[in-house]
Amino acid sequence: MVTVEEFRLDRDSMGEVKVPSSAYYGAETQRAVQNFPISGLRLPKEFIRAMALVKLSAARANMQLALLDPKKGEAIVSAAKEIMEGALYDQFVVDVFQTGSGTSSNMNMNEVIANRAVELLGGKRGDKSIIHPNDHVNMCQSTNDVFPSAIHVSSAEEIVHRLLPSLRVLAEALEKKAREFDDVVKAGRTHLQDAVPITLGQEFSGYASMIRHSIKRAEQARTS
Repeated sequence: MVTVEEFRLDRDSMGEVKVPSSAYYGAETQRAVQNFPISGLRLPKEFIRAMALVKLSAARANMQLALLDPKKGEAIVSAAKEIMEGALYDQFVVDVFQTGSGTSSNMNMNEVIANRAVELLGGKRGDKSIIHPNDHVNMCQSTNDVFPSAIHVSSAEEIVHRLLPSLRVLAEALEKKAREFDDVVKAGRTHLQDAVPITLGQEFSGYASMIRHSIKRAEQARTS
């Protein structure tokens, strides 16, 4: 049985909430977990990494603008880097089906970064007097900034690291088959009727060309 000693009290604008003492997230994340017990699915690691990158970039920008104390800012940057490197993924517990704008996930990230940054500065999790998840980590941002930016960043990275390599392998395989089937003659088909003869190699060459064009479109989408 869970005992009261295994919780800490965290506070947000709506009052106090019991949060697991081992958690890096806080009250707003806990409320989201309670409000959206829908699918059990969480946002993918690639998206969490991108969101942490947005927070890191915002902290650096706010330090350059003299809006964020450098000591606090560097602690936020360090915590965000840890998340980008794969740490603390188990702390992102909000269901993928949640508020329409993604506010709960944005606050989940803010709270995890804030509490990890507090630790790095020698404090205890939940001490908002050292680093506040909204006032410091989310400084000059809103969910409407963070979530679309993270979607674009994670999509761009996945295009480079997963989609394009896979498409290139597929194109090469189709081109190999086009050469292999170059002397296999077959009836062409147009509108469900027999048409002029073509080789099976020509047909596979068309498939390969389609993939090569898709590669170019994906590259253009990433840079646009």
